[in-house]
Amino acid sequence: MSDGSHWPGTWASGEADHSRGDHAGVIQAMLAPPNAEPVFGAEADGENLLDTTEVDIRLPMLVYVSREKRPGYDHNKKAGAMNALVRTSAIMSNGPFILNLDCDHYIYNSLALREGMCFMLDRGGDRICYVQFPQRFEGIDPSDRYANHNTVFFDVSMRALDGLQGPMYVGTGCIFRRTALYGFSPPRTTEHHGWFGRRKIKLSLRKPKAAKKQEDEIALPINGGQNDDDDADIESLLLPKRFGNSTSLAASIPVAEYQGRLLQDLQGKGNQGRPAGSLAVPREPLDAATVAEAISVISCFYEDKTEWGKRVGWIYGSVTEDVVTGYRMHNRGWRSVYCVTKRDAFRGTAPINLTDRLHQVLRWATGSVEIFFSRNNALFATRRMKFLQRVAYFNCGIFSFSGQFIVQSLSVTFLIFLLAITITLCLLAILEIKWSGITLHDWWRNEQFWLIGGTSAHPAAVLQGLLKVIAGVDISFTLTSKSATPEDGDDEFADLYVVKWSFLMVPPITIMMLNLIAIAVGVARTLYSPFPQWSRLVGGVFFSFWVLSHLYPFAKGLLGRRGRVPTIVYVWSGLLSIIISLLWVYISPPSGTQDYMKFQFP
Repeated sequence: MSDGSHWPGTWASGEADHSRGDHAGVIQAMLAPPNAEPVFGAEADGENLLDTTEVDIRLPMLVYVSREKRPGYDHNKKAGAMNALVRTSAIMSNGPFILNLDCDHYIYNSLALREGMCFMLDRGGDRICYVQFPQRFEGIDPSDRYANHNTVFFDVSMRALDGLQGPMYVGTGCIFRRTALYGFSPPRTTEHHGWFGRRKIKLSLRKPKAAKKQEDEIALPINGGQNDDDDADIESLLLPKRFGNSTSLAASIPVAEYQGRLLQDLQGKGNQGRPAGSLAVPREPLDAATVAEAISVISCFYEDKTEWGKRVGWIYGSVTEDVVTGYRMHNRGWRSVYCVTKRDAFRGTAPINLTDRLHQVLRWATGSVEIFFSRNNALFATRRMKFLQRVAYFNCGIFSFSGQFIVQSLSVTFLIFLLAITITLCLLAILEIKWSGITLHDWWRNEQFWLIGGTSAHPAAVLQGLLKVIAGVDISFTLTSKSATPEDGDDEFADLYVVKWSFLMVPPITIMMLNLIAIAVGVARTLYSPFPQWSRLVGGVFFSFWVLSHLYPFAKGLLGRRGRVPTIVYVWSGLLSIIISLLWVYISPPSGTQDYMKFQFP
């Protein structure tokens, strides 16, 4: 540990200076760095079922890292943890590429890592900042009631973005170029204005020409000019401001850049590539000084007065730090790649419970609202981001604001407008299904939960986002609860039937009640009216059933396994339905009994 002592044990020990949320930095080497020479296995025998005599059985270095935590200190959640891991790994291993996986994901295809790195090491790959893989999930109910697979997003939207500047970063299943995480700009197409020399660091901060430019850039030229010595003195003073005062971390940056270069035969003329075989060098063994330096960069106060979380590493200030981090890279001119392998690259778990799923969507939607009201709004993107990529990011910031409309009356103009929209949506759905290969069931589940989220989590996210922007009210979230691994004899999908009360349930239930009441009132008024208007009844009932069909998975989730719903759900929803109905009657009262009755449907 930071004081030189050994790790005392588990978090449950509760020892002094070693409890959850209050402990010093911890680094434990689980597996030492492997030898430089291959180590082959043994022949098959009674204990070894496989013959590994021709297999290199070396394992890479494995290190457990827990950054320092103190009460009352803002540790910036996942983004802060990732930045701490980036700094520690730079000192202890310094691989040019970084794989990011959530704790509930695991590697399902060992060849995926090689496929991702091949994109970055191929011709033109030096401009790729990360390779994003689709998320695939296990433990989801066969009907995918709450659209947990997100098939439309991962198999349609992300594939489409791959044809622009690249897919968004979704927080897991992603291979990064380390130098891109450091806030460096990509190399130019004509000259290598932005890269390291082999031994000497040369940094230059380009001041923005316009006030609206969002971020300083770090350029790393290969060949220095006549004033290299003077520049080096100035730039050595800038290193602590960017990366902190760790000399080992600063020295690791040009090494990581060099290791991530393309081979010389893939580079154009005048560019410096990496000769083949140049990385086949033995790794230096870990010593106490190296571990001590690695511990120092995961302290609580290391990032103070640096650019970590601002322009370097994972970006702070948003509950969806993954989208913001990827946006910053694209905004510097980097591009990304979407890699879909035949065998799933990674697999993980997803929340199959209705309440947990709504809270997950609430967190995503709140993050989009934060992005919309921040400097990361795509409207302020630089010219290095392609126009359609900017539109995609802008849509990511405004989707929570998309509301629902109320059909007050049916007219020829409205029906023509509705017909045009419906035909367009149908053609778009056919294009999405045919192009991406997703099933109609997956598409319909996505449409259903889009309405469920749009009537529950999205309005709440807009409200929370406005409170944060206007009143400065901080937003806190708990980690999304995922389905647990069932034991023998347990129902694999038991969490699917658990009903947990949440305020997010009130708006959808209110909408369902209003539509049911509207159908009943409309039918009664038409039947007992001296001048019944059946066309309006059919139109109104159609729209109400259309809304109810989208909310069917939500209603089914409320019933649980035994059909029990918390009483508070009915109380609040019934109260809201009554109030809204009274307001509707007051605003648009029915005509006298002698006249035909006019009704309206929500």
